[in-house]
Order: sequence, then structure tokens, then C-alpha cells
Amino acid sequence: MITTALRSFWDEPGAADPPPPARRDRVLVGAVMVAALLEGAFVEDVTWRPVATVVAVALAPVLLWRRTHPLVCAVVGLGTGLALGLAGQLAGVSGVGLATMSYVLVLVYALVRWGSGRQIVVGLVVVAVVGGLSAVTDYTGPAELFGGLAVLAAAVAAGAAFRFRAESRRRAFDQIRSQERVGLARDLHDSVAHHVSAIAVQAQTGRTMARRRPEAALEALQVIEEEASRTLAEMRAMVRVLRDGSPAEYAPQRGVADLVSLARRDPAPVVEVELAGDLAGLGPQVDAAGYRIAQEALTNALRHARHASRVEIRVAEGAGRLRIRVSDDGRTDPGRPAPHGFGLLGMTERVELLGGTLRAGPMPEGGWAVDAEVPMDANR
Repeated sequence: MITTALRSFWDEPGAADPPPPARRDRVLVGAVMVAALLEGAFVEDVTWRPVATVVAVALAPVLLWRRTHPLVCAVVGLGTGLALGLAGQLAGVSGVGLATMSYVLVLVYALVRWGSGRQIVVGLVVVAVVGGLSAVTDYTGPAELFGGLAVLAAAVAAGAAFRFRAESRRRAFDQIRSQERVGLARDLHDSVAHHVSAIAVQAQTGRTMARRRPEAALEALQVIEEEASRTLAEMRAMVRVLRDGSPAEYAPQRGVADLVSLARRDPAPVVEVELAGDLAGLGPQVDAAGYRIAQEALTNALRHARHASRVEIRVAEGAGRLRIRVSDDGRTDPGRPAPHGFGLLGMTERVELLGGTLRAGPMPEGGWAVDAEVPMDANR
């Protein structure tokens, strides 16, 4: 069992989609360089001041690639620090280096956070070797030794914790996306089943009436042709989504027209629903998606809006697009980041599957709004 677990860890891939160097990384590197220069210039009792300062400044840019190349960056950072310490020992001095070079702990954190299983194992072996040699060549007492090991262990633990958290969130997001695809596929399945049933009924009617009223048979054939065209269009849309093997429910799907049932005057907040434009020609997928998006946004508003007195649901059609806006007048905190919950992810996934867009965020006048747009012909 232990062997299997170790083999599984060894084969663990690196974290998905590590971000490339960003502005905040360049700011971090700049801050580290400035700190190293200030320490090298003004702090007293710095051993090998010019060399230590140059090494600390020259090594700082390695932080830019700590996510995309975690093992290389960790080996370079730790190896440089070890080489500097060994060079000092050979010259008969100890404590070579700047306190600023403790930024190599960020490289250890990045190794565990972003590296693959192989990279983590190799990197931690390097960390152990460097830590052991540093303890032997620059031993200053048990307090400093155990303190250094504790800080190193904290960096490793932090990387593992954030990696586990990100992986758990990614799996939850994948599950939500899968559920939305299945839900949309079921909507499509129900619509196609309705059209096929209509085709069967019209075919039976046409066969029955063919002898007595030939024109009725022609009318039935025309209806069959129209229903078949709609069915083929929706079948093309169906192949874009996943479908599991569970039986489909044939209950009528709620649509945009059913949003009026969500309106209420009591209890607070008041929910107002406004439907504008020609909404009678919505395809079944867009119709069902419009209802579910508005319903989910309303649920989020009722659950999270602070001190809200009113929630407005407005659905309108224009320029070939269905526009859905759900807004509230709740109190917003400017310093609070936008939420990225599973409900919002599910709405976004459903809208994107239909070729639309969704935006959510605070409004300038206060409150929160969810705006979604979906092409009217998304099912064709």
C-alpha cells in the first residue's frame, strides 16, 4: 500500500495551468533587489559585503519563473546559497550572505505548490542536502538550527496546503461544469423527445386520413418536415454537451415566462420581475437557460445581499439576443473581492455553452448585478 502511494505521488502531474510571470512578480523582484541593495549598503557586519550583495541581487529574477519551472528555480536558488556558504568556509569565514536571501523560501514553497511529483521529490532531496550541509558548515546553536528547520518546514507545508486547496476547488469546478452540461443535455433531450412524439402523431394522422382526405396527408407531411428540421437543429446542439446514462425526466421544463412566479412582495426583499420584447420565439435551450440563470442569480442575491430591500429581474429581447439582468440594492463592500462561488460558475458555464457571455459585479450606485446575454438562435 505504501509502495502504491509513493508510486502514485511520483507520477503526480504538476499543478494545472501555472500562471506566467505577472506584474506582481516583477514588483516582488524589484522589492527584493532594493532590499538587498539597502542591506548591503547600510547594515553593519555583513560578511563579504560586495559579493553577497551582488549574488542576492543577481539571484532575485529567478522568482519570475518559480511557477513554470519550480524545480530549476529551487535548485538554482538553494545551490547558489550553498555555494556561497561553502566558499566562505573555504576562506575561513562564516555567515556569508544577506538576510534578504531568505526569499529562497519562496522557491521552496513554489516547488511544492506547482511542481510535479518527481520534481517535488527531487527538490526536497536537494533541500535536505542543502539544509544538512548548511547545518554542518555554519552551525550556530540548537535554537537557530531548529528555528531554521521550522521555517523550512512551514514553507513546504504552506505549498502543500495551497496546492491541496487549489486542487479541491478545481475538482469541484469540474463537477459543476459537468452537472451544467448534463442539465443542458437533458433539456435538449426533452425537447427532441417532444418533437419526435409530434412527428409520430402526425405520421399516424396522415396515414389515417390519406384515403378520405389526401390534402390532410399533405398537411401532415408539412408538419413532419418542420418538426424534423427543428429536431435535427437541436440534435446538432446536443452533441456539444455531455450526457450520462441516467433516465431523463419528461416533465415540462420551466422557461422565461415562468419567472413571473418568482415575484413577491413579502418577505423582504421585494422581488420584481419584468419581461420585455418578443419572448415567444425562444428556443427550448435558451428558454430553459434563461429561467435557470435568473433563478440562480436571484438565489444568490437573497442569500448574500446585505440589507437589500429590492431585487429586480429584467429579461428582454433585442438584436437577436436574450438579455437577463438580476440586480439588488444591497450594501456592497468596496474592499471585498468579487465572489467566485459554484453558483456563479454554473451560470457562466451554461451561458458559455450557448455562446453567450455573463458578467457579475458591484454597481456604481450600490448593490450587485448579474448580466447575461445569450444568442436567440443558440439551439440552431
